[in-house]
Amino acid sequence: MLYQFYETQRALMAPFSEFASASSKLYNHPLSPFTHTPMAQRVSAGLDLLHRLAKEYEKPEFDIRSATVDGVAVAVQEQVALEKPFCRLLRFKRFTDNPIALADMKTQPVVLVVAPLSGHHSTLLRDTVKSLLTGHKVFVTDWTDARMVPIDQGPFHLDDYVAYIQEFIRHIGPEVNVISVCQPTVPVLAAVSLMASRGEFTPRTMVMMGGPIDARKSPTAVNNLAMNKSHEWFEHNVIYRVPHNYPGANRRVYPGFLQHTGFVAMNPDRHLTSHYDYFLDLVRGDDSSAESHRQFYDEYNAVLDMPAEYYLDTIKVVFQDFALVNGTWEVGGELVKPQDIKTTALLTVEGELDDISGAGQTRAAHGLCTGVPESRRFHYDAIGAGHYGIFSGRRWREQIHPTVSEFIRRHGSDAASPPKRAAKKAAARRR
Repeated sequence: MLYQFYETQRALMAPFSEFASASSKLYNHPLSPFTHTPMAQRVSAGLDLLHRLAKEYEKPEFDIRSATVDGVAVAVQEQVALEKPFCRLLRFKRFTDNPIALADMKTQPVVLVVAPLSGHHSTLLRDTVKSLLTGHKVFVTDWTDARMVPIDQGPFHLDDYVAYIQEFIRHIGPEVNVISVCQPTVPVLAAVSLMASRGEFTPRTMVMMGGPIDARKSPTAVNNLAMNKSHEWFEHNVIYRVPHNYPGANRRVYPGFLQHTGFVAMNPDRHLTSHYDYFLDLVRGDDSSAESHRQFYDEYNAVLDMPAEYYLDTIKVVFQDFALVNGTWEVGGELVKPQDIKTTALLTVEGELDDISGAGQTRAAHGLCTGVPESRRFHYDAIGAGHYGIFSGRRWREQIHPTVSEFIRRHGSDAASPPKRAAKKAAARRR
């Protein structure tokens, strides 16, 4: 019922939002007589802010059209490499007619960036992708809003997430390097562990950034909520059915608007200050700062619904049973054994000020991947970086990205080749 009420409210607010937008332009357009009335700038700024607070935010585009490789500008085309009901595997294909840059691009490592399925769209990693394109062939998981998936496509569990990651890794091939950001660190580690246990090839490197490998360490507000409420509480209080005006009508989901409300509630003062600063920027005519605000909140306010089965599985496996670190997690009847990973180099990254995944949660992967030699296991603490700063912004570009790229270059080419029998098994699975 809550979802239907939200949809009704959204529909009712839509015309007021559009009216506020049009009225705002009436008070700031140079040809409008209202622009020259007293307090016009403040009225325009207030109406603009009202429009942004009431509007619906749709999924943004990656909008990555070019990249720079060794000082040469190259074109970038977004392609769908593989499509599944709940996810698309995107490839950002680079093109150039510069022979030197082309030769360089052909030898650069392949990276699969596994975006989180945790309320926001994969475009949240736009900055991550743009930076990596300067020195890598880049694939990204683009998760589908569950309300857009017809119910006849069946449920989507955490086990299905793991299977998707394995299929994407096999599709790209043995040369792949995997970067997981936040939530997917757990299912990615499970996917690679199961592949190693079966004797299949595993990625050359794994980079795990700000994820809850062991959510017991330095628990945050997110961890405490998941650990202090029962599994039944989540099922009865945050799971709703998609309204009939979407393709996924009647599918059980954890709605994106609830996730968004939770994120805002964690730091309400910060968001209030940000919106007030935006109002002042509009009054002062600081277009650059105002545009930065718009870009951030266009992304931050665009949310997606998560399949209920996947969300509830994650709560139980990751935050209540701690099944991965306790060695009790089974996926499709197979026990997840990270110690079976032998040839994949490991880098974990944590942000000093991360309020989503606390200190030590990601680093815990080293205690699980004991089969990887210590000479191929590394950890990096990003000083001054919060959760989003790990993969976006100045600290990502200046500190973390160079570290990640150097790690992949150094360890992404010296992994042991998979045995022929394992390669044949992998080929059989793809068929």
